[in-house]
Order: sequence, then structure tokens, then C-alpha cells
Amino acid sequence: MCTSLTLTTGDPYFGRNLDLEYHFGQQVVITPRNFPLTFKQMPTLEGHYAIIGMATVAEGYPLYAEAVNEKGLYLAGLNFPGNACYPCGPEDGTPAGPYELIPWILGQCSSVKEARSLLERLCIIDRPFSPSLPLASLHWMLSDAEESIVLEATKAGLQVYDDPVRVLTNNPP
Repeated sequence: MCTSLTLTTGDPYFGRNLDLEYHFGQQVVITPRNFPLTFKQMPTLEGHYAIIGMATVAEGYPLYAEAVNEKGLYLAGLNFPGNACYPCGPEDGTPAGPYELIPWILGQCSSVKEARSLLERLCIIDRPFSPSLPLASLHWMLSDAEESIVLEATKAGLQVYDDPVRVLTNNPP
């Protein structure tokens, strides 16, 4: 079972295990500051924070499983099968594929507090990256030195929960 956690013993430390029986080409990926981040659903981010994390690169795009930006904001996607649901369309808010969430948030937010305002308008949509890469059923942990939250896209829409213990595992919701 995958688990993500944040430790705050002075400086914040973020981490997660990727407990899978298969390899999908994941590697350490660095997206340099201001390297254009082109999204399928949203406008390109020309100016953004630097990001480092574990990702698979497909068609030149970093499909991050987890990452941290230069400001110390961390975001990890964990398995959420049977519960994840991306029910809305692009007309319902700021559209993002599940694979776009990590670079979109980390590229422009320096804290969980900043991210909360973007999340109010966010709509995670049911659009795969490509026909050969099906949608991942995920929920996410977003943390910084001050706080941690969990994001879950369900039939009820995007739910945001405070995470005072700073831990997230796969299912259940």
C-alpha cells in the first residue's frame, strides 16, 4: 500500500513509497523554473516555480506521481480505485486532467493556503492523457511546512479535507 507523509521537525520533510508490482518508467524529473508547462486543458504556464519529483515522461510531458516545488510545497497522488470519479466537464470550472494537477498547483502556488484558492475553481475532468494511457484513479495529499490537506475527486465533486496527521494512504476515502 502506498503511503505519503510529511514530517515537520523544524524543516518539513516529504516522502512516499510507491508500492507497485510493476514499473511504469518512473524516474526523477526536474521541471526548471519558467520552462513552459503546456497543459492539454489549460493555458501554458510560461512563468512558474521549479519542480522536482518522480514522474513518467510521456510525449515530453512529466506525469508526476509526486513532486515538491522550490518553495517547499509538496503534492502526491495515491491510488484511489473505486472511489475516484471525475464527473464534471470543462464548463464547470478550471478544467484539469488528473495528470495535470501536480504541475499546475506546484507551478504557481508557494503554499497550501495559496492552493486553496485555486482549488475552489478546479474541476478535474474525465480526459485521459492519451488513448494509450488510461486515467489514473487518484486522490492527493498537498503539504507545506504549515499544513496538509487531502483532495478527493468523487461523485460529489472535488472534496478538500484538512489532514492534521499529515499522512495519506490508498483507499479507503
